[in-house]
Amino acid sequence: MVNNGQSTIDNHEDTTRNGTRMKFIMLFSSLPFLTSFLQPQFEVNNLAWLAGCWEGTYSNGRIVSEQWMKPLGNVMMGMSRTVSNGKTVAFENVRLEQSEDGAISYIANPSGQEEAAFRLVELDGTRAVFENPGHDYPQRIIYELVSPDSLSARIEGTIDGKIKGSGFPYRRVKCD
Repeated sequence: MVNNGQSTIDNHEDTTRNGTRMKFIMLFSSLPFLTSFLQPQFEVNNLAWLAGCWEGTYSNGRIVSEQWMKPLGNVMMGMSRTVSNGKTVAFENVRLEQSEDGAISYIANPSGQEEAAFRLVELDGTRAVFENPGHDYPQRIIYELVSPDSLSARIEGTIDGKIKGSGFPYRRVKCD
């Protein structure tokens, strides 16, 4: 076997290039796997602090009640009712649902409106932020457990180019 030196160098360079190319291909083919570690992993069970019955009474005489079932089967079911002057003026059925890809969505069915889904984008202990930038209003729904008997809910978004928001403080009440 004759080695002229040139072919050895060319072979080495080819192997290095191919080896680098192979490492590059292996790295990028594993990105979905790697990014799953970089993205926060949430579970519906992490939202169990929301379970129970909550009520807010507001200066305009409205009473808003929310009731959340404990997580089971990767879903939490919730409902709300708004009463003003003794009449129900609004209601909503909600589910916090975890899909197969691990994403959790707040899926709302409000009275008189189409269903809307908001993805959980932040979960920090007892504070959860759900977003849907494409929704008309709100684009964000935020829940925070202030204390074991106090819950804060907030909706936020843009209307006519202006940022708007409404807060709903609740106290824990007995589930009847």
